Amino acid sequence: MPDRSPVEVLIVEDNPAAVELILQALKNNKLVGEKHVVADGQAALDFIYAKGAYADRINKGLPRIIMLDLGLPKIDGIEVLKRLRSDDRTKSIPVIVITGSQAERDRVESYKLSVERYIIKPGDFTRLESALSEMAIYWLLWKELP
Repeated sequence: MPDRSPVEVLIVEDNPAAVELILQALKNNKLVGEKHVVADGQAALDFIYAKGAYADRINKGLPRIIMLDLGLPKIDGIEVLKRLRSDDRTKSIPVIVITGSQAERDRVESYKLSVERYIIKPGDFTRLESALSEMAIYWLLWKELP
């Protein structure tokens, strides 16, 4: 039976308005515990691997789910995915891409890198909330997280 305790989520998003929408959509979900937000790909990797400004996380473990934008400063989301999938410690962390990119190459590359879901940021909160709720029900209730 899947673990239904609250899970730690890392949100990697550089747009403050999108961060607010994602946080608001997750707010009422009692299965999501701590939510961490970073604004660029380098910060995401530092957070995940407990380096740089996030070195104090060394004993805190890995996030259970990562919500990742693709169009990020410093290191783009595809490169973050490549690095996560090439490391045995992180290759099984579920990654949900939430992006404004409708480019087919981004979608194909994301799925080649084993993302769990590719969500194009909808223009309104209701659609985003619905997509994140659907993801939460599936990943947090039915699927066993690593």
